[in-house]
Amino acid sequence: QVQLVESGGGLVQPGGSLRLSCAASRGTFVTRAMGWFRQAPGKERTFVAGITWNGGTTAYADSVKGRFAISRDNAKNTVYLEMNSLKPEDTAVYYCARGETLGVPLVRFAYGYDYWGQGMQVTVSS
Repeated sequence: QVQLVESGGGLVQPGGSLRLSCAASRGTFVTRAMGWFRQAPGKERTFVAGITWNGGTTAYADSVKGRFAISRDNAKNTVYLEMNSLKPEDTAVYYCARGETLGVPLVRFAYGYDYWGQGMQVTVSS
């Protein structure tokens, strides 16, 4: 059973930055794509960013392109989401997820991911 443990969320002012981490254990990590999703109150869970198994390709939602960056360290079984220039509309619960494949191509929908973290609140507010 794969476990994904997220960390790094919290409260930040508009324009600020946060770095989310997701550590995987008890299962395959290095041969799977990884993704970040988010869910705001009353809204569906949506794709934020994804990365292929070797980090060679990344993909982003249009709303975060140019502000967020996803990366991974396969030696540490960890994926990261660097979030800059945060806006109030980025407020949501953020989830990391393990892809069902290497990620070629990257899937931007939840059905392409088989294990999920517990979720972590990110609040952007002054």
